[in-house]
Amino acid sequence: MTLATERLRRFKTPLRYAMGCLYVLAGVMHFVVPNAYAQVVPPVFPAALALVYVSGVVEIALGVGVGVRRTQRVAAWGLIALLIAVFPANVYMATSDIVLDGVPAAFREPSDAALWLRLPLQGVLVAWAWWYTRPESVEADESRSVR
Repeated sequence: MTLATERLRRFKTPLRYAMGCLYVLAGVMHFVVPNAYAQVVPPVFPAALALVYVSGVVEIALGVGVGVRRTQRVAAWGLIALLIAVFPANVYMATSDIVLDGVPAAFREPSDAALWLRLPLQGVLVAWAWWYTRPESVEADESRSVR
């Protein structure tokens, strides 16, 4: 393990809690402004509002789950699956002229740059979740074997 990786490992637990909080907040927002989320569900998917509520519940559950050491690995795999599942909505937003009703004016019409930059950000979020899919014992063994 490199020195940079070793340093980054010190932040693994606080970043896990931050990740959990972000997903819980994102999940709650599905219930605060559900119609805004429903607007970005691609039209090929049925029952957009139901999908918004289901994904909100899943985000909250996985956010809480990643914050609990005993469930973090399963929750992290769930987050990866969720990020893959919602990717079509991000592509739809980037390729469609959507004006988000029911949200503050500053967020109604995200810039094209923001919408397109959001796509590779999904990869970063997947990598962040992936970090929590590995058992701590494996990382500790790798750290000892490099030294």
